[in-house]
Amino acid sequence: MSEQENKSAQTDLTQEEVTKENPIPTAEETVISELDKTKSALEEYKDKYLRTVAEFDNYKRRNAKERIELMQTAGRDVIGELLEVLDDCDRAQKTLEGKPEAAPLIEGVLLVFNKLRHTLQARGLKTMETLHQDFNADIHEAITEIPSPTEELKGKVIDEIVKGYTLNDKMIRHPKVVVGK
Repeated sequence: MSEQENKSAQTDLTQEEVTKENPIPTAEETVISELDKTKSALEEYKDKYLRTVAEFDNYKRRNAKERIELMQTAGRDVIGELLEVLDDCDRAQKTLEGKPEAAPLIEGVLLVFNKLRHTLQARGLKTMETLHQDFNADIHEAITEIPSPTEELKGKVIDEIVKGYTLNDKMIRHPKVVVGK
């Protein structure tokens, strides 16, 4: 064989090997292959879409919840400052109760005090009941311990120095109490 024939035989052999290793796909195989690629891409986009929709729904829910909480506690600072005014009203009321000679004045002042209390209650402010309840360090702030007058009052709140308040079921001021020992 001549050198040229040898080269052409090698070239033919190489093309035959290539054809055996990588056969030329038929039109049907090409269409099926493209269809599979399209289906997998569609599934991928569908998954991304579903995840995006779920994330957006979670965002809307979380945003609505935060907005409601913000509206409920928007006046928390102002109400917190008004608690001291409310304490002064309670002290003034106790002082006025012992003076029957100033009944018309007392009646007018009590109307103002009650209006303030009802306005704050309409905004979600609630007074905590503490007297004769078990002492709870998470809720109560103990000022002092004194010997309890009865055996049932040991470990319970005997007196309330400063009232505690919640605003929409969230603690805004802990009650300061005296505990029996």
